[in-house]
This record gives sequence, C-alpha cells and structure tokens, in this order.
Amino acid sequence: MAKVEIRGVWLTTTDSKVFDSRQNIASAMDFLAETGFNVVFPVVWNRGSTMYPSQLMRQTFDIEMNPQFVGRDPLAEVVTEARRVGLKIIPWFEYGFASSYNLNGGLLLAKKPEWAARDSEGNLLKKNGFEWLNALDREVQSFMLNLILEVVKNYDVDGIQADDRLPALPSEGGYDSGTVERYRQEFGESPPKNFKDGRWLQWRADILTEFLARLYQEVKAINSNLLLTIAPNIHDWAYKEYLQDSPTWLQRGLVDIIHPQIYRRDFLTYKGIVDKLVSEQFTDTTLSKLAPGILMKVGSYRISPEYLLQAIEYNRACGISGEVFFFYEGLREDNSALARVLRKGPYAQSAAFPSLLELNKARESKKTSSSLWQHLLGFLRNIV
Repeated sequence: MAKVEIRGVWLTTTDSKVFDSRQNIASAMDFLAETGFNVVFPVVWNRGSTMYPSQLMRQTFDIEMNPQFVGRDPLAEVVTEARRVGLKIIPWFEYGFASSYNLNGGLLLAKKPEWAARDSEGNLLKKNGFEWLNALDREVQSFMLNLILEVVKNYDVDGIQADDRLPALPSEGGYDSGTVERYRQEFGESPPKNFKDGRWLQWRADILTEFLARLYQEVKAINSNLLLTIAPNIHDWAYKEYLQDSPTWLQRGLVDIIHPQIYRRDFLTYKGIVDKLVSEQFTDTTLSKLAPGILMKVGSYRISPEYLLQAIEYNRACGISGEVFFFYEGLREDNSALARVLRKGPYAQSAAFPSLLELNKARESKKTSSSLWQHLLGFLRNIV
C-alpha cells in the first residue's frame, strides 16, 4: 500500500534565487520531486506586496505586485511547474498582518495610516522589527480575506497557508481607538494597561479566531477540497505573545493541517516539544492534522544529517505523518547533501499527499492504533 505523508518545504524570496526565473522554478520543482517531496509552500505575500499581479493591491495601494517580478507571474509559474512533476501547491501568506520590517509601516501604512495597530502608548505597534496592521480591525480583516480569496479564485492551488503572523497580533497591540471602544462597550471599562491580562488576552484572541473561522468558511465555499494550513508558533507562547489560540482552532475544526514552528537547533529540544504537543495539545482525533515545521537552515546554521533523520524517525514513532522544512536552500547546500540523505533514507519510497478524506480516515485509524503508538513512544523515550 502506498505511503501517505506530508513532505513539504517552504520557498522564500529571502536568501534564495528560486523565484528569479522560470527556469530556476522548473529546476527547483524537478529537484523536490526527485528528492521525494510532495508539496511546496511558495511565498506569495511579504514586504507589503504580492508574488502575482493583484487587482486588489492595485486598487488599494497602487502597486500590483513585488516590483522585482513585474512582467512575470511567479505564482503561476510555480503552479505550472509543480503540477508538471506532481507536487501539491499551497501558497504561503508569509507576512500575514505584518505591514513591514523596520520600515515604519512601509507602503501599506503610508497609504492607509488608519490601518495601523497601536500599543498602549499609542505608538505604531512594532515587535522584533516588524510593524503591524491592526488585525482586530474589520476593514483590515476584509482586505486580508479578499487577498487570500483572490489567490484561491484565480490559481489552481491545493489550499492556502497562514503562519505565525496570520491570524496574529502582538499582544502589546489592541490599543487603537476603535478596539478600545469595542472593549469598553462590552465590559464598561477601558482595556487594562497590562497587555497580558487574562480577559484582555482572550478577548483579542477570540476576535482573531473568528476571523480564521470566516476565512475557513469562505475558502471552503469556493472549493470544499481546498486545505487551510497554518504554521503558528508553539502554544502557549504563541497565545501570550501573538494571540494565537491554536487549541481552540483545532477544537473548532478551523484548520486542516497545522505546522507548529519547532525551530530548535538540537534533537533533544525538538523531541521535548513534540512530546508536549502530542501529550498536551493534540488528541487521537487531531493528531492527523500535525506536521511540524522543522528548521533546516537559517543564516549560517544548517541542520545536521543525524538530527534530520532523528526528527523524521521520531515524528513517525509518535504517529505524526509528515513535516515541512524551512527552507528550500538548505537542501541545495554542500552539493545537495541533505537532499541525498532524505532520498536514500526516509523519503526513498514515494508518498502521496493526504486528501481531506484520507486525513479523516487517518484520524479514525489512529483511534484504533493509539495504544500501540503509546507503547512504542514509551519505549523510545526510555532509550533516547
């Protein structure tokens, strides 16, 4: 029987030349298919622009797409070349509700200053270099929803991907006049200055969850087979820092596949987080949705072959049928060393990407086999 696994990789514009030409894209798709991957997550939204000609962006911000790619449609090229070699395509809205990175809001907020998120001092919300749109604002939410639906309606994709900035807002935010007034109407008082106050955290997180529910519903209304996948940061750090309530998303069935960013640089730390996710956040009915994000490369760091193999092996031992790697260029370094490790090892046998039906079947089968996995998990924990 053919394997069914999620074997994915993110395609970036940062530190990568994949998008620089149609030929580079075709070569990358060939390489990924040969290595045993079955899904790509190409970036389509970052730095205040799209990787495709966008009517919505032209109408709203007078910029149709990333200026570097004017005259081309990199997303259409990825779709064509990925389809040619049998890869699934799930476009990745990398920046989400972030407006810019160290650009004081950049083009988006220069054009729409009223869309800015605010901290408790009334300043433009900034965290870790990123300046933010107000993700709690209905108009901003409608823009983001329409941007995503534009891709779903116009391209032959298999789903869309949100991440640690969608839906998200740094918990320091929410102090714009509109949000303050909404809170005051509901509770008869202004929001607390303590941005990690329990009720204030939950109230804002709930607004983002409702946005996700609307997004899920509207994507499925266009095509019920489209997948909504999310790569949030790890709970509950992501909840306290970015208002991402992923347990509620799972409980309400608002996400088809979830890729927590377990971006740790050694296997034991990675294993500890997987153990916690499997035992505390996921259940027999939701484990089939889990395919962790693994850090393959960033800056001068590259995962070791040993850690790479251990992570995949441990995922399978825990009943996790897949992973997604950040990011593509890590596979190509050192004469494609890590790609060869995958090709000769865990990805030697090809695997089909799961359909929604198969994800549901996997969920059912996990109910019957969970005790077996628990025994194996216990054994592995004792020997690692």
